[in-house]
Amino acid sequence: MTTFGQRLSAALDEHGPLCVGIDPHQGLLDSWRLDASAAGVREFGLRVVEAAAGRVGIVKPQVAFFERWGSAGFAALEDVQTAAREAGLLVIADAKRGDIGTTMEGYTAAWLMPGAPLEADAVTLSPYLGPDSLHGALTAALRYRKGAFVLTATSNPEASVLQSATVSEAEGDGESVAERVARDVGSHNVGLPGALGSIGLVVGATVDRRSYGLSDVVLAGTPVLAPGFGAQGAEPRDLKRLFGYVASGVVANESRSILAVGPDRIAARIQERAELYREALRG
Repeated sequence: MTTFGQRLSAALDEHGPLCVGIDPHQGLLDSWRLDASAAGVREFGLRVVEAAAGRVGIVKPQVAFFERWGSAGFAALEDVQTAAREAGLLVIADAKRGDIGTTMEGYTAAWLMPGAPLEADAVTLSPYLGPDSLHGALTAALRYRKGAFVLTATSNPEASVLQSATVSEAEGDGESVAERVARDVGSHNVGLPGALGSIGLVVGATVDRRSYGLSDVVLAGTPVLAPGFGAQGAEPRDLKRLFGYVASGVVANESRSILAVGPDRIAARIQERAELYREALRG
């Protein structure tokens, strides 16, 4: 049975780096002429899945826009994620969960356990209750042949104070918090088959990763989920400049820049953007 890293590598090889975000916020529901309801976000998500299938290898539902509708919203998300996985897309649930003990075990079972209603291929996690708080979740992800992307150097500016802070010399020999997270995450990939690990990092395309200590050596073999492309300013042509040697392992997420064109044009927009990313890697 293949690992998540192997499946991700195959998706990147076949379709390129583009990951389509599924973010049915109020403004997009209005512009798509869909009801602001669980039924509306379900329809939105299914239309994005239909447009993405065969054109990209990965989608990323933003859980918050579904969970705001309570149980009906979660049911909608179940349908969207199931449809995406049945269409051959890898699903990264953008849930940003992070806790300790049995609470984290519950989150892990909800998003990564095979057969769970909300089963995804990978989930985003927050390490800021301490990187060791995620050890059980990351171990379980590998056991289930799933993946995870751990917040490391995110694109929101207010996070930089924490993520670029220096760990005490006794704890980390002066490395940044982001570098410490990256090294802890990378250790879970040691010994896995294939060139790309199953446990990855979230590194914003709009941040200077090297100023956080995230060199090519630190990131080698670790998949990177990179928000910040499209509406936030980074472009496909920037991929190699931003990520250099590790660009082939980057999942470049775009949401608003694709979704804003509307349901009639989204398939063509996805095709166009996906080809730009493939060209950027070939160049």
